[in-house]
Amino acid sequence: MTTTSRRAAGPVDATASPQARWRTLPSGAVTIEGGIWAKRQAVNRASALPHGFRMLEQAGNFENLKLAARDATEGYRGPVFMDSDVYKWIEAASLELARQPGADLEALIEQAIDVIEPAQKADGYLNSYYTVAEPGRRWIDFGHGHELYCAGHLFQAAVAHHRATGSARLLNVARRLADHIDATFGPGKRPATPGHPEIETALVELYRESGERRYLALAGFLLDNRGYGWLGPSHRYGVSAYFQDRVPIRESSEVEGHAVRALYLTAGVADVYLETGEQALLDALQRQFTDMVSRKLYITGGVGSRHLAEAFGKPYELPNELAYCETCAAIASIMWCWRMLLITGESRFADLAERTLYNAVLSGVSLDGELYFYVNPLADNGETENLHRGGPSRKPWHNVACCPPNVMRLVASLGHYAATRDEGGLQIHQYGAARIAADLEAGGSAALRIESDYPWDGRVRIVVEETLDAPWTLSLRIPAWSGDAALHVNGEDPEEVRVEGGYTLIERTWAGGDVVELDLVMEPRLIQGHPWIESTRGCVAIERGPLVFCLEQTDQQAPVYDLEIDPSATLTASWQPDVLEGVAVVKGSGFQIDRSAWEGLLYRPFEAGAALPKQPVELTAVPVYAWANRSPGAMKIWIPLG
Repeated sequence: MTTTSRRAAGPVDATASPQARWRTLPSGAVTIEGGIWAKRQAVNRASALPHGFRMLEQAGNFENLKLAARDATEGYRGPVFMDSDVYKWIEAASLELARQPGADLEALIEQAIDVIEPAQKADGYLNSYYTVAEPGRRWIDFGHGHELYCAGHLFQAAVAHHRATGSARLLNVARRLADHIDATFGPGKRPATPGHPEIETALVELYRESGERRYLALAGFLLDNRGYGWLGPSHRYGVSAYFQDRVPIRESSEVEGHAVRALYLTAGVADVYLETGEQALLDALQRQFTDMVSRKLYITGGVGSRHLAEAFGKPYELPNELAYCETCAAIASIMWCWRMLLITGESRFADLAERTLYNAVLSGVSLDGELYFYVNPLADNGETENLHRGGPSRKPWHNVACCPPNVMRLVASLGHYAATRDEGGLQIHQYGAARIAADLEAGGSAALRIESDYPWDGRVRIVVEETLDAPWTLSLRIPAWSGDAALHVNGEDPEEVRVEGGYTLIERTWAGGDVVELDLVMEPRLIQGHPWIESTRGCVAIERGPLVFCLEQTDQQAPVYDLEIDPSATLTASWQPDVLEGVAVVKGSGFQIDRSAWEGLLYRPFEAGAALPKQPVELTAVPVYAWANRSPGAMKIWIPLG
């Protein structure tokens, strides 16, 4: 099988996508050198990935594939989609291997592939559940069977492995399965669309890696079949909206149903647009994005307000304690935002990716990399949760373990989302200590070093280390939260500056040693929600830079749920190196209400003008991503006004 030798950075290779305004950088172009993301990547390598491999062994994921290789018909363990967790782990490990080669990690990947290869059938089919637990029932339950979903994750793992190692071993397995699917479904063959989207974006990436256009066509076919009720109503929830099967793709105007499914689907639609340029697809994506950010998005960037169906709710339906905000849904949002950024060059997509990354994704994993939240509420009373996947304590793994390896693959590929290039120069989207070295499309190469303690400090210093002898443009994202930002080149106000799409563009003939200084305003600020969001009415949240803060019980003088904030008081931020591995802490003034008159009562007659007694207290807020790393306890982001 013919494959390209191109090594793209991260999960998206848009270097040749016709509709990409900005193009992804090749492998090794971005090296994260310090700060919060270097720390997260080190933990991911040393702790999370080995932990994940052990959990896959203990949970039975590898054993299921071994049973499939022996054509066993009993002994399968776990849900129908267990194979996908293996594939996501391989993708994460391969992305990490591309970032930092190592024989230990490569050996674990090879062990996993050793289990996968024999489980594939002669016709290319590969799925341990339907081989072992339900033999003879292939391709019957599209709504809940997850066969196409698992296949998609295999394709992504294979592409990542090929890019990291140059070996086509797993890629050959993936292409045999893709060819089997293509031979089974398509125009003039069987209809199909997956109940859980994911394969669409994977097929496009497999096309980009292999050059086989049939895979792109198959992705388009699966999208074209969606939205006509073909999947039928969900047998659990009774509606096709759960599957995003209520409205055809090109007519969609809102995000609905299962949140992870919905945003994996939009990412896949964006990938197909990047390759085909069909305007109706982009128009639908723009409408859906507007619906999400203006009516269905949490302040953390989290999505999915309903535990029932893990789904988007109605507009402004954004409860705090019952927020679902699955970690996978936040990662899917970043996947979509990244593709929309590549298409449009508009900073709003990078802004949301940043918000989601720092607050909705990073909160899903403990600081030591071995404990995980499935759901990420915006408030918790500290009590053990026995009926759902919430509560104040992360778990080492989950029966539905989609989130842990998903976090691993995102953290391993963080450099992928930092910068891009076009025919005019380089664009920087995310800040932090890093080095960027890439060939420019105009010819020649450039190397930049970013020196910053972002997100704790808004000062970003960019040093030009290498450049070509011709003008090119450096584009810097100015985050929407920063308001005014100061910009200097070699200590002076630059003359050759323009603003486009939320980016400041500096075009000049650069010289080695040139220094760009960007100073972003990073004062603590209070945020309020739309008046139709019932759960935030009469409350404010604290933000500083891209970070959302919360009150965690361990820092307070009184129960978190008894606290109010004084909005007229000054908020102050200070660096605390010994708190939560080093964070900025925000302090403010507020009140503790005296609720003793309510002892034993849940309701009582209204008294006009009556107010609860209260006393002044100091409030201490920490970044929400770091909560639940010290001891289980109450937490809240939205604080009542006092």
